[in-house]
Amino acid sequence: MIRAMPRSFGMFLLVVLGFSLLTAGCGPRRAATVRLKNPWLGSMRVAVAPALNFSGSPDFDPVVVADLMASELSHVDGFDVLPVSRVLAVLAQQGRGEVESPDHALEIAETLGADAILVFSVTEYNPYEPPVVGITAQLYGSHSSSKMAQLDPVLVSRSATPIAGDSGKTSIEPLAQAVEVFNAAHEPTVMRVKAFAEDRSADESPFGWQKYTASQQHYLRFCCHATIRELVENGVNRRKVENSL
Repeated sequence: MIRAMPRSFGMFLLVVLGFSLLTAGCGPRRAATVRLKNPWLGSMRVAVAPALNFSGSPDFDPVVVADLMASELSHVDGFDVLPVSRVLAVLAQQGRGEVESPDHALEIAETLGADAILVFSVTEYNPYEPPVVGITAQLYGSHSSSKMAQLDPVLVSRSATPIAGDSGKTSIEPLAQAVEVFNAAHEPTVMRVKAFAEDRSADESPFGWQKYTASQQHYLRFCCHATIRELVENGVNRRKVENSL
């Protein structure tokens, strides 16, 4: 004969079962993406232009790269990022395929009601392991300063500027800029990839941190993130402040 289970013990089992169901399948929680500090630029509404291709390679989509850049830019404190599609719509209305000058960039920003616009170019691109990506980025906004351009052919030939003013005319200085080449064959770049992967919980992937070098899109995302970090944390404004001290 089976004896009835005491009611108190039965309630205890129900509580234990309920807790088990709530926690079942709940592995380590995915860490929230660390936001980028923004000590120099402040709060602003930012548009992102499609990437300019100065690499000579046809192996990437400038709009896809721009979408990745916009996605990473949204992690900057104080930034409200407009979709790349908004810039594309303005360019289509103008019958243009890309941003052609700093003045044009500011015109687009004004049309969109943005405080600034990020214009960037891919200067090097090799998707095969170890991948290599070069990015130059400039942030133009309503507080960009103007100066008379001085033409230096040697400097121009070495410049990584995405868009430059005409010689002898007023040129516009960006609010901030960054120039980076990310070569996954170099240890400093690998260390930065590992730090980025740790931030994004890459240990959940079978590839671990190496998924950011094995995947073209993941590596581009890392490159966009690292460029933005340089842009907002170590950009032109910081050098101006330090030089004024």
